[in-house]
Amino acid sequence: MRNNKDTSSVFSDLTAAATDDDSGEQYELTIGSAEKVDEKSVERELDEMLESVEDALPTAEAEFDEEIIKENLDEVLLMLISLRGETHGKELISDLTRLFDAQLSPGTVYPGLHKLEEDDVLHMHKKVRTKEYSINDEHEVRMSVERTMLQHLAFGYLLYSFLPRL
Repeated sequence: MRNNKDTSSVFSDLTAAATDDDSGEQYELTIGSAEKVDEKSVERELDEMLESVEDALPTAEAEFDEEIIKENLDEVLLMLISLRGETHGKELISDLTRLFDAQLSPGTVYPGLHKLEEDDVLHMHKKVRTKEYSINDEHEVRMSVERTMLQHLAFGYLLYSFLPRL
C-alpha cells in the first residue's frame, strides 16, 4: 500500500531530523553559485555533512562502498560541484577519494561530467589547462538529488522492514 504523504512534508520531516529541529520548517538550499568558494570552507562543510550522517546512524562510522558511489556518481558529482561553485575533474576525483575512499579513475568520472554537460545540467568553462564545471540547471540538480534520495530511503526502509523476519 502506498502512503500518500505530501513530498514537501517528507522533506520537512527529513530536514527537521537532520538539523535536530522539531519545527519541520523547510529551508532554502542555494545550488551552484558560479563563484569559486573558499577551499577550506568547502572541506569543512563536506566533513560536517558526513559527520551528521554518522551521528544520525546507529553505527560507529558510515562507510560508502565504492559501488554505491559509482551507481550514484551523477548525484555525487552534482553535490560536490554545487558545494564548490566551480571545479575541475582532478579536484572532484580528489574529493571522491578523500570523502568516500573511492578510487575512481578519470575514465569513470569524466564521461559522467561530459554527459551532465550534454544534458545541460552542467556548464563547462575551458581554461588554459583544465575545464571548470559549474551547475547550469539548479532545478534539474534538485530533482535528481531528491529522486535518488527518495529511492534510497524507500529501499532502506524495505530492507529495515525485512530484518525482523530473519
